[in-house]
Amino acid sequence: MALFAISDLHLSFGVEKPMDIFGKKWEGHHFKIKENWQKVVRSHDTVILGGDLSWALKLKEADRDFDFVDRLPGTKVLFKGNHDYWWQSYAKVKKALPKSIYAVQNNFFVYESDIALCGTRGWTFPEGNKAEDKKIYRRELIRLELSLNEAYQQGLRKYVVTLHYPPITASGEESDFVEIMKKYGVKICIYGHLHGADHEKAFMGERDGIHYYFTSSDYLDFTPLEVNLDVFG
Repeated sequence: MALFAISDLHLSFGVEKPMDIFGKKWEGHHFKIKENWQKVVRSHDTVILGGDLSWALKLKEADRDFDFVDRLPGTKVLFKGNHDYWWQSYAKVKKALPKSIYAVQNNFFVYESDIALCGTRGWTFPEGNKAEDKKIYRRELIRLELSLNEAYQQGLRKYVVTLHYPPITASGEESDFVEIMKKYGVKICIYGHLHGADHEKAFMGERDGIHYYFTSSDYLDFTPLEVNLDVFG
């Protein structure tokens, strides 16, 4: 069993949202996702989906996008992105998802019996932002804490955290999400959100014991990236 990650699939089978307006690389990107996914992921593997799965505005509009992902190999663990407007209550999302896709919100997913896949959407850095942004930022911090603490209470001590927003700026400033990860001894953090020229802003590698993976689909050429779990020993 292997663990993979990819974010920002930006599927739009149920709505009119062509991705090629964002550049030639996005032309027919769902064909690339399918082809590349099938080359690397097997049925017994697990794939973390780090947000922005669908452009749908309503849950029902996302059905065809869910079906597309469901037909791909592996178990999928889904986290929310900033464009997942279809994401309603956790109960409704859980009910709507096909059997191979599991949503995480204020909880966690157990991978191979001893690794907790935790996380939340995250948000932009609060400095200079509107009051509403600061409110969302604080709420997302609480959600990450809830996710990790739930796993901790269940006796798990190995954590992979998935955020959608970058937890580190291009200048190296760390968000409060990093402090929470350090508190729980998180070893791996996965995030996406950045596209095009903004790829250069992504921090990748190890910092203070946390290994960061940047997994926006256009950066990965629409191929799920295998996560190295050797850091857990």
